[in-house]
Amino acid sequence: MSSKLPAKIAEKNKLHDQLVDTHEQPLLEHLLELRARLLRIVLAVSLVFIPAYVYRAEIYHFVAAPMLAAMPKGGTMIATGVASTFLTPFKLAMWAAVFAAIPYILHQIWGFIAPGLYSHEKRFGAPLLGSSVLLFYGGAAFAYFLVFPLAFGFFVSSAPQNVTVMTDISQYLDFALTMFFAFGAAFEIPIAVFLLVQTGIATVESLIAKRPYVIVGCFAVGAVLTPPDVLSQCMMAIPMWALYEIGVLVCRVTVPKRVPVDQADSTASNSP
Repeated sequence: MSSKLPAKIAEKNKLHDQLVDTHEQPLLEHLLELRARLLRIVLAVSLVFIPAYVYRAEIYHFVAAPMLAAMPKGGTMIATGVASTFLTPFKLAMWAAVFAAIPYILHQIWGFIAPGLYSHEKRFGAPLLGSSVLLFYGGAAFAYFLVFPLAFGFFVSSAPQNVTVMTDISQYLDFALTMFFAFGAAFEIPIAVFLLVQTGIATVESLIAKRPYVIVGCFAVGAVLTPPDVLSQCMMAIPMWALYEIGVLVCRVTVPKRVPVDQADSTASNSP
């Protein structure tokens, strides 16, 4: 009997090691896949960075055009930092590459999370991916073509008399990038609303009931992410509110109503 005891212990240890391996192997596979997708994203951004850096001057002129148009005649931008003339275009080229690679980045993110979804959830993948890209670029375009001209015109007209408006290129780039990505993210609200309803975290009725809080939240976000003037805050808050209402409307049309659990139980008990 004593000779059988070490064999049983060894067998139990072997079974334990096999169970540990089965739990660790999926985690290792997920980590390897995550690393592979991150490397693809870095490679894609690096490839786009090369032409973006070559045309860095043209890209900066395009980004700075709304500010230059709002300046008085003969107004120019300045570089106050020693290395600003090199670092600012380099930074712009890097972020321009990220901006251009947004569709591929979102595709890689979706490819990583899709295997963990149910089949009825995967069918929304392509529409959500396409809508996310269009809404992000739409938000950035809204900031460039509508918000920038009005905001910069207001800033320049507010300058005291005998004050020459000369904007530093590095500070302007930081401001423009913040606005681009802030409006791009804000325009993703319909996607967030749809996912909340689709996953069962919220219902259309609960979202409608929380409308007053959403309106206050939109203006609070607009106050934080935009310059300290009422015009810029409203130009971010009002579209966010409108996009929230669009998301609720889309959910009302596309997402079927869920029957409450107690109602479903009573229906099942009354059925023959």
